[in-house]
Parts: sequence; C-alpha cells; structure tokens
Amino acid sequence: MGAAYFYHLTESPLEQTLPMLLGKALDAGWRVEVRGTNRARLDSLDQSLWGGARDAFLPHGIAGGDHDDLQPVLLTDTPSAGRTCVVGIDGADITPSEVQGAERVMIVFDGLSGDAVARAREQWKALTAAGCSAQYWAQDMGRWTKKAEA
Repeated sequence: MGAAYFYHLTESPLEQTLPMLLGKALDAGWRVEVRGTNRARLDSLDQSLWGGARDAFLPHGIAGGDHDDLQPVLLTDTPSAGRTCVVGIDGADITPSEVQGAERVMIVFDGLSGDAVARAREQWKALTAAGCSAQYWAQDMGRWTKKAEA
C-alpha cells in the first residue's frame, strides 16, 4: 500500500522542484506518471525537463507518442497503466485506489496560489478519509520539512 506525499511549494517553482522529485523516484526504480490538467502546461514541462537537472536531461516522454509504455517518466493529463509512482500537479485528480496501488503518490502544489492550497486541502481530506496514508511536506529555508502525517 502506497502513501500520498503532499509537497507545498513556497520557495521554488514546479519547474525547479519536479526534476528533483523525479530524480528520486527514478533512483528508487519507479516508473512515473506526471499527471496534470492542462496539455499546454505539460508541453512546457516537457521542454524544461529536456534541459534541466541530472546532467541536463531526465528521461521522459509526453503521452501520445509511439513509445509511451517505454517511458520511465510519462507526462499526461489522463491516468496511465503500469506506473508505480504518480505525481499530481495543478490539482489533477488522484483517487484513493491509485494511492493504495502505487509505491508513492506525490501531490505537488503552489503554496502561493489560494486555489491550489484549497485543492490540496480537499485532496488531503478525501484521501485520508478513505484510509490512505499521507504526509505533508513544506519548503522551509531551502529544505523540505515534514509538517504533518496521517
């Protein structure tokens, strides 16, 4: 049974934080789905991951390509099968069954957006009410600090 980790961004944007989270997931041997709600946003993340961290590139693809099943990281706006880690961005829906069936679910949200914070609170309540394990992490002077656990 997996767990949902909530990452509250207050000091760095998603474009900076996502490569670090994906790197750790890949190091753990997980196949990752980054699920967003907006295809243009996913296209932008696709471009930033080509020139980002980990020696300039994180292996990934955007859904709809010829080799989606082979991608270690798949950027998509719909759930995909066979992933051991799901990273929800921009308020993407995550179900309790996904949390329970994954190694890890990460919900990354912009702490400077009231709407994003409200959505993350809704997700926390829904997932923990369904019996999912959850942790809440916040940026604190350049470090990640665990603030809550359920």
